[in-house]
Amino acid sequence: MLWIIIIIALLIPLVAVILDSQLGRALAKRLERDDEELESGISARLGALESDVERLNAAVQQLEEQSEFVQQLLQKRASQDALPPGDDAE
Repeated sequence: MLWIIIIIALLIPLVAVILDSQLGRALAKRLERDDEELESGISARLGALESDVERLNAAVQQLEEQSEFVQQLLQKRASQDALPPGDDAE
C-alpha cells in the first residue's frame, strides 16, 4: 500500500512536467483544433439539415395543395354525377 502512495507521489510532478512541456502544449493545441473542426463540421451538417427540412417542407406543402385540388375535382365530379338527368325529351 505504501508503494502505491510513493508511486503516485512521484508521478504527480512527472505528469506536471510533461503537461507543461512542448509536447503537452502541442497535444493541447491539437485537441483545441479538433474541437474547432468538430464545431465547424457540426455547423455545416446543421446547415445542410436545415436546408433539407426547408426543401421537404416545400414538397409537403405542394403535395397538400395538389391533394386539395384533386379532392375538389372529385367532389365536383361526384356532385355532377349525382344530379338528376335533365328533361331531354326525344
